[in-house]
Amino acid sequence: MKTFMSRAALAGLLMGVSVLASAATPAPKGAEVSIVSPADGATVPRTVVVKFAVENIALAPAGDVTKNTGHHHLLIDVDELPAAGAPIPNDANHLHFGKAQTQAEVTLTPGKHTLQLELGDSGHMPFDPPIVSEKITVNVK
Repeated sequence: MKTFMSRAALAGLLMGVSVLASAATPAPKGAEVSIVSPADGATVPRTVVVKFAVENIALAPAGDVTKNTGHHHLLIDVDELPAAGAPIPNDANHLHFGKAQTQAEVTLTPGKHTLQLELGDSGHMPFDPPIVSEKITVNVK
């Protein structure tokens, strides 16, 4: 019986830690992210510098747990935002800027592309509610 109670207590503790670990970081009030350049509808070269901006939140590198901070993720040709409660993917369509960068040089294929920013918390998780920019479209020569 004592072993059963110990295991039950341990299971309860682990479940509690698991729930806390997956809880989304609350978005600071009024936090915003935007793409400064290029402009929506711009025609750009294959390699373009994308400049980012934030308001009412500070930037910090991934892993820095300072309150009211985050870092940029550039979403390229993404139709749906990354799922709440899961880390933002790290692939060709979800670029991570975990050193708190404020701009990035991005190479795109010729044609029309959409760009959108999403701020992630210290663990690359979306905030609650998500802090995202307006989606822009660029035409690559």
